[in-house]
Amino acid sequence: MTMIGWILSFICLFAGLALRQDMPIGGSVTVSNLLIVFALLSCPMVWRDLPIGVSRGQRIVAGLALVFALPIILFPAH
Repeated sequence: MTMIGWILSFICLFAGLALRQDMPIGGSVTVSNLLIVFALLSCPMVWRDLPIGVSRGQRIVAGLALVFALPIILFPAH
């Protein structure tokens, strides 16, 4: 689980930073912020000692929920 956390953390951090570097679409600021938050949520080094009582698996699931909620955030119903 730690390896999955590190992999997801680095992927999301670099993707969020890349979106901040070159903003190709209108909603990329929101996506970039969510990716950076997900990188923080899935980083095993930051959350090693359960500071808030949230386990590593719960943080990874919360981060995946953020990623899967992107279509709802970016394309609201009119």
